[in-house]
Amino acid sequence: MQETLQDVVIKFAGDSGDGMQLTGSQFTTNTALLGIDLATFPDFPAEIRAPQGTLPGVSGFQLRFSSDRVFTPGDICDVLVAMNAAALKVNLKALKKGGKIIANTDGFDAKNLRLANYPEGVNPLEDGSLANYELIRMDVTKMTRESLKDSPLGMKEKDRAKNMFVLGFLYWMYGRDMATTINFLKEKFSKKPDILDSNIRVLQAGFNYGDTTETFHTTYTVEKARMEPGSYRSIMGNQSLSLGLIAASQQSGLPLFLGSYPITPASDILHDLSKYKNFGVRTFQAEDEIAAITSAIGASYGGSLGVTTSSGPGIALKGEAMGLAVMLEIPLLIINIQRGGPSTGLPTKTEQSDLMQAYYGRNGECPMPIVAAATPADCFSAVFEAVRIAVQHMTPVMFLSDGYIANGAEPWRYPQTKDLPSIKVQFKTQLSEGEEKFMPYQRDEKLARPWAVPGTPGLEHRIGGLEKQNITGNVNYEPENHQLMVNLRQEKVDCIADHIPEQSLDSGPTSGKILVLGWGSTYGAIKSAVAVLQQQGHAVSHAHLRYIRPFPKNLGQLLRNFDTVLIPEINNGQLIKIIRDIYLVDAKGYNKVMGVPITKTELVQQLQSML
Repeated sequence: MQETLQDVVIKFAGDSGDGMQLTGSQFTTNTALLGIDLATFPDFPAEIRAPQGTLPGVSGFQLRFSSDRVFTPGDICDVLVAMNAAALKVNLKALKKGGKIIANTDGFDAKNLRLANYPEGVNPLEDGSLANYELIRMDVTKMTRESLKDSPLGMKEKDRAKNMFVLGFLYWMYGRDMATTINFLKEKFSKKPDILDSNIRVLQAGFNYGDTTETFHTTYTVEKARMEPGSYRSIMGNQSLSLGLIAASQQSGLPLFLGSYPITPASDILHDLSKYKNFGVRTFQAEDEIAAITSAIGASYGGSLGVTTSSGPGIALKGEAMGLAVMLEIPLLIINIQRGGPSTGLPTKTEQSDLMQAYYGRNGECPMPIVAAATPADCFSAVFEAVRIAVQHMTPVMFLSDGYIANGAEPWRYPQTKDLPSIKVQFKTQLSEGEEKFMPYQRDEKLARPWAVPGTPGLEHRIGGLEKQNITGNVNYEPENHQLMVNLRQEKVDCIADHIPEQSLDSGPTSGKILVLGWGSTYGAIKSAVAVLQQQGHAVSHAHLRYIRPFPKNLGQLLRNFDTVLIPEINNGQLIKIIRDIYLVDAKGYNKVMGVPITKTELVQQLQSML
């Protein structure tokens, strides 16, 4: 019997070595190719190799797929794959009543139960505590070994294929074809035939287990989502961001240089961009964060598109060099993929707590534009826009993403090159008519100074971090000049508001009871929660900020059109302080700092209580 479902949320969970991220990503790719809308939330331990069987060592991958549009990876799960006792214990609270538990019984032996801190003699698979759920027991390890009994691989290598058994079973359960994963395995293990053969055999064994075992009588299907026509792919935030940088490089005619030092969760950008040398991309893995940003400053000074990537702790180390870029007034993109802090904090967990750092986290009066992405797919167009601002206004720009966006995935509609705007860049190549000597801080109507490539005859000029004399660029310590230059640098950032779109509403009436104002990765939860309230007939609207410094020119008036402004953030209240300061609006906050995203259900409850 086949049953059609509208919406499904699956959580894959097991040890960090159980391959749950790979299993989840393969199921995601398979889903995306069917034209089904989806959203994902990978969740893994900070340790490279966490202690096996323990609660801190649980790695998870949540996937929601639907025939309707999807904006979050789901609040609660319909299916939980638990490869061991710890995975069940950590994730059971997120499984809905009546949901399915696919449990690998081998992961519930005495040792695993003890490591998961279950009391002596207690086994949740046997004591009736899971009576409110549909429990599917499978000895995945045993069946994996049985399907590979003729394989020359050792037992440890055979056991590594057990995630493929689960994946094959789920492909059967949801009526999927396995070809995408088989092709992936052939590409990944083309030079390791024994490993390739073992993974394909176990994948097929999992599918056959569902197909031939009389215990299971129902398979499920989810229809294709109604989406705008076009070519789509499943894309993660850091991948989308990398492609956006390449597109901006091509549309501006500037060679792309990335100076970076690896740090979770930003390292994937370095990995991805290193693959695109055919587009003239140069990547440099520096010895530390300071060398990374200063190399990017050098590249920018030399006429390239200079980019540096990091997360909060690394951004702190880059602070002095960011001040240098502001003083030099050169285009530079500083990308911060935020994570839990302070210090090294929660390396693999998401947070939005670097906004104040982006706004004020440098010595002196050091203004810098800030652009933030809202979703994985949005990273492409948002970083493209950040590059435009940097090169056309001659300023470093801070670009904010976070771990949730970086590692999450969603369908992305391929843009056509012909539809991408060009980014006009003008270098100073010679003295202007009537100009006797090059004046490096002579400004245009945007208050941007000229971009002169070193070595251009007649355009020699002084650089450095000491205060510049207006127009000439010479070192100057005069009080009046410093006041003037501080004001000019601030005014240059402020006037960017004349060259960005006005703030629009994502949904809802232009005035009403509540405006939910968001930024960054809260987008999906806010959009989904506001839709629920709108369906109930409430005058609730949603606006989401891409431009955080400067704000769009109409934002103040927009805020005053509503009785109350609610600002949800994955921090202790940062945007709300800036909004209150600039617009004198008594905004209300909803804050969550747990290393996980805000959920739709939480926001619905908060809005209902406010109404």
